[in-house]
Amino acid sequence: MSTSAAIDLQSALLERLTRVHDQIERSARSTGRTASDITLVGVSKMVDRAAVDLAYACGLRDFGENRVQDARAKFAEDVPADLRLHLIGSLQTNKARHVVGSFHLVHSVDRDALVDALDARASQIGVTQSVLIQVNIAREEQKHGCIAEDTSGLIERVLDAPNLALKGLMTMAPLVSTIDEARPIFAELRALRDRLRDRYPEANLRHLSMGMTNDFPAAIEEGATIVRVGRAIFATPI
Repeated sequence: MSTSAAIDLQSALLERLTRVHDQIERSARSTGRTASDITLVGVSKMVDRAAVDLAYACGLRDFGENRVQDARAKFAEDVPADLRLHLIGSLQTNKARHVVGSFHLVHSVDRDALVDALDARASQIGVTQSVLIQVNIAREEQKHGCIAEDTSGLIERVLDAPNLALKGLMTMAPLVSTIDEARPIFAELRALRDRLRDRYPEANLRHLSMGMTNDFPAAIEEGATIVRVGRAIFATPI
């Protein structure tokens, strides 16, 4: 990439990030919070490391990847100490060994076997791995995640895993034509979290990872603490 092209791309990224941050601030303020209460994860799965580095230079620190192998290659070297990598895609149990210790937060824990694999690897290398439980609130067959009724069992499994740190829940809303059509999914995850907090007061369920480019303002208004935004940051043209 030429110097002028890099400058143009960085300028475009900064403009997009400013727009996203402004929307986060407006949505957070409507619920009595501020933008500092919301973590913006830039979904970088479709861009190369050069684009990531430019977004980092613009102030973005959290990046979300779907595929373990792609992320390992992209972030194999020269990773800033304060860059936080999130695994937001589904995870095969046999890939757990490549994830633990490399990702700040795994958003997609959805079954007992994955809990056990992550915990075993974390024990092996002497780290604590932070995780979210993915819940398929919409019960879409094509999406991963446990159903709401199985969340309690997974919480208990994670709480019994000494090398895992539960941080909250994650969900994905269906693709819908208007932002308000996604809102009930986010509200339902928040309500589920609140019920689970009463049942498991010892569990850390602070975070709700929900909301993407099409619907993150509604997700924040319904209680999201983490939003996963890709196209609004990295897509072209502006």
